[in-house]
Amino acid sequence: MDKNTKKELNFFHLSDQALGAVMMALQNSLLNQTDIVPVLKGLKFVNRPGDGLVVTNPPLIRTKDSEEKHDFETSVQ
Repeated sequence: MDKNTKKELNFFHLSDQALGAVMMALQNSLLNQTDIVPVLKGLKFVNRPGDGLVVTNPPLIRTKDSEEKHDFETSVQ
């Protein structure tokens, strides 16, 4: 990389929220034995100065209470 290329690059890091969203997607993929690639490709990130990258559409995790037969949804906000 030359000096001019380095000046053009913007470096970002994942916020705690974005990291949580990626981890939830991974956990859901492992539990349901599904492919994580489409979920990761579908995540939309914005740069929030001071925080880093934030996911604007975090994955929803749906679970069912075995005794009560209720559905629960959770997400990383």
